[in-house]
Amino acid sequence: QLQASGGGLVQPGGSLRLSCAASGRTLSSSSVGWFRQAPGKEREFVVALRRSNSYYADSVKGRFTISRDNVKNTVYLQMSSLKPEDTAVYYCAAGSLTLIVSSLWSPDQYSAWGQGTLVTVSS
Repeated sequence: QLQASGGGLVQPGGSLRLSCAASGRTLSSSSVGWFRQAPGKEREFVVALRRSNSYYADSVKGRFTISRDNVKNTVYLQMSSLKPEDTAVYYCAAGSLTLIVSSLWSPDQYSAWGQGTLVTVSS
């Protein structure tokens, strides 16, 4: 089970940190991804972490950072320089550690999902 938290309202240019806590699953033995879905749009890939390697969508590269705390069994998404177009419900997901890199962007490859947390970037 995955539990996403940390969403909220933030002004453009601000920062926010999302958390994805797991129970019944060890995140260091999983591929973990963050996805987001804006109103009226499809769910899109944001970032994935597999072992010690991270992979970012071009739209967030240089602004978002994914990290993992193995003791807390939690993955974080640090978001900085937020833009209004980052507004969405953010979901964390976990899948097999054997996922190949080219498949990390696909939501279908992940077997477990958190409930989503809303991030609103607005002045």
